[in-house]
Amino acid sequence: MDRPLTVAEALAKLPGPAGQRWAVVLEHGTLEVEIYAPRGQDPQKPHTRDELYVVVAGRGEFVNGASRAAFGPGDALFVPAGVVHRFENFSDDLVVWVMFYGPEGGEAGLAPAR
Repeated sequence: MDRPLTVAEALAKLPGPAGQRWAVVLEHGTLEVEIYAPRGQDPQKPHTRDELYVVVAGRGEFVNGASRAAFGPGDALFVPAGVVHRFENFSDDLVVWVMFYGPEGGEAGLAPAR
């Protein structure tokens, strides 16, 4: 990609043809970048790869396994592959970048690089 990926361009892809509140905006190797803007409730299920969220707008609570934390714009939220997670009690303007990366099953099982 030879220019910045903008939030406005990504949001223009929403909702998707079947009403999806997410859209893939970039793919490179194992990296997949999406824009996600749930409304009302977050119906996510655990994913098969590690993921990182970066909050663009909105506030709420993020459930990540057994933990719960408040979040706001600029926050980064990491979720290992297979972990139950979701946004709760979030504002109507919630928008996040989502980055999936690495192998199926996540990187936790890989030996650390030396």
